[in-house]
Amino acid sequence: MFDVIKGDGVKEKLERVVQFLREVRTEGRRVSWASRKQVLAATLVVVLFVLLSALYLGLVDLILAAFVRAVLG
Repeated sequence: MFDVIKGDGVKEKLERVVQFLREVRTEGRRVSWASRKQVLAATLVVVLFVLLSALYLGLVDLILAAFVRAVLG
């Protein structure tokens, strides 16, 4: 993408960057964006999953710590 071609001047490089940014803008308009409701629902699912995972790992840690304390005294 950013291959350096011998003989490219600053003007040509700047034109390539501008063209790239135009293409990014065009592609961004073509994207099918999720609705606000979909984003909030997905965010809620992720937060709940993270909380449940943290709870599970915390419980496993407590159990293993108690086991190690019992074995090692």
